[in-house]
Amino acid sequence: MSSTPVRSPTLRPHRMKKDESFLGKLGGTLARKKKAREVTDLQEEGKNAINAPMSPALPDLHPEDTLLEENEERTMIDPNSKEEAKFKELIKVLIDWINDVLVEERIIVKQLEEDVYDGQVLQKLLEKLAGRKLNVAEVTQSEIGQKQKLQTVLEAVHDLLRPHGWAIKWNVDSIHGKNLVSILHLLVALAMHFRAPIRLPEHVSVQVVVVRKREGLLQTAQVTEELTTTTEMMMGRFERDAFDTLFDHAPDKLSVVKKSLITFVNKHLNKLNLEVTELETQFADGVYLVLLMGLLEDYFVPLHNFYLTPESFDQKVHNVSFAFELMQDGGLKKPKARPEDVVNLDLKSTLRVLYNLFTKYKNVE
Repeated sequence: MSSTPVRSPTLRPHRMKKDESFLGKLGGTLARKKKAREVTDLQEEGKNAINAPMSPALPDLHPEDTLLEENEERTMIDPNSKEEAKFKELIKVLIDWINDVLVEERIIVKQLEEDVYDGQVLQKLLEKLAGRKLNVAEVTQSEIGQKQKLQTVLEAVHDLLRPHGWAIKWNVDSIHGKNLVSILHLLVALAMHFRAPIRLPEHVSVQVVVVRKREGLLQTAQVTEELTTTTEMMMGRFERDAFDTLFDHAPDKLSVVKKSLITFVNKHLNKLNLEVTELETQFADGVYLVLLMGLLEDYFVPLHNFYLTPESFDQKVHNVSFAFELMQDGGLKKPKARPEDVVNLDLKSTLRVLYNLFTKYKNVE
C-alpha cells in the first residue's frame, strides 16, 4: 500500500516572493528592504503605501491618513512629542480651564480631539467667555451640520481675534478632522485673549510629521510647530520696555532696581509694621499691594473687600485684581501685567507694577 506523498515545504518561499512582488507593485518603492512590521502595517492600512524610502520614521498612521488625493496634505504629532512633560502640561491646563468655565453646563472634557471637534464644546466655551449667544443648532449629528456649526463658531472667534493681530492657524476642516495641533492653537489663542486665570507652560513645541501626496507618491517631512511662546508675546504685548532691556541686556543692574523698589515700598509699609525683603514672593498674594495702595492714597481699605490671608490661587488673583482696580481709581493706567502672572511669581510682571507705583508716588511721604 503506497503512502500519501508529503507536500514539500520548499514551495512556500516561492509563494512569499510572489507576495513580496505584489507589494512592490502596490507600493512602488516597497521593493526596497523594510522591516516586516512596516509591510504588515501598510497592508492593514489599505491600498496606499509609503513611497519615500528616505523619509523619517513615521508614527502609526490611521488608514485615512494614507488615503490622500493628489497634492493633499495631512499632519500628525510625533509620538515622542506627545510624551514630553510640557506638552502634557499644556493639554492638562487647557482641559482643566475648559471644565472650570463650563462647570455650570455640566460639560466635562476628557480628550481634546474627541470632545472639541464637533463644535459643541467650542460653542459653549465661546458663549460663556464672550457673554453672548451664538445662533447655531444646539445638537448636530451629521457631518454637514457639525461643520456648519463649526463655521459659525470659528467666524465668531475670528471676529474677536483678528483685530488683535492673532494668526489664525486653524480652520473648519482641521478642527473637525481632530487635528490636535490646530485645536491647541485655537484654545491657546482663546485663553490668552480672554485672560484666562491659568498659567500656560511657555515655549512648548512639538515635532509634526507632514504627509503629502505628489505625483501619486506619499512624501513625508518633519517640522517643528510652536504652540506657546512667552506669556507676554502671546498676550500681544510686542512693545518692549525698560524691563525687557534690563532682563535681557543688563541683569547686573537688576539688583539695583529691586533695591530701589524695596526701599520705596518699605517706606510706606513700615507704617503698618510690615517689611518687604523679597519682591518675587511677598507681593504674590496681593495683600501687600492692596495695603500699599491704601497707604499711598491715604485711605483705609475695608477688610471685607479682599482676603487678608488668602489660601487658594483664586483668592490671590482676586486680591491682585482688586489692587489693580485701586490703581486705576488712583489715575494709573491698567497694568500691563496680568494678576495671574504676579500670583505665579513672575518677577518682571511684579517689577512693572511696582515701578508704575514708584513713578507716580515716589514723592509721597
